[in-house]
Amino acid sequence: MHNAPTVSYPVGRSHFQAVLLIFLLFAALVTCFFWVANAVWDWRQGLMIVTLCLAVLFAWQEWQRTRQGLLSWDGVVWCLSGAQPSITGAISVQLDFQFVLLLRLTPLSGPQFWLWAERKRLEPLWLPLRRAVFSRQFDTLHQTSGKGSPVKSEQP
Repeated sequence: MHNAPTVSYPVGRSHFQAVLLIFLLFAALVTCFFWVANAVWDWRQGLMIVTLCLAVLFAWQEWQRTRQGLLSWDGVVWCLSGAQPSITGAISVQLDFQFVLLLRLTPLSGPQFWLWAERKRLEPLWLPLRRAVFSRQFDTLHQTSGKGSPVKSEQP
């Protein structure tokens, strides 16, 4: 398999992530409402409300702290610039909805980072980004399984 071309793509806070969090919050609130409305009030309902509020606060803070920058593939390593300092490492796809990718950047040292890439940010480079992300996974998978050697065709 040929290596994917170099590509740089903006990553950061995702509209899809925000909508997903709002939907989950709404579902939790509806569940909480029906549980509180159909039961005798005791400490469990109070605990659920406090837990829900803490979960919403945590999700909001994580969304605010989402790393933003330019994710670049140079043919050898992934680099997230815009972060101080730039971070290099390996990328793995965690979720793929065709129009949005949730990526995990695992640096050479230090903690891993979760990055959202959306097609609408830079549509002309969306397919090159997908090719780069998935070609590296394909190459890595075949190298670790022992099937990574290319098939050579004999030409007369």
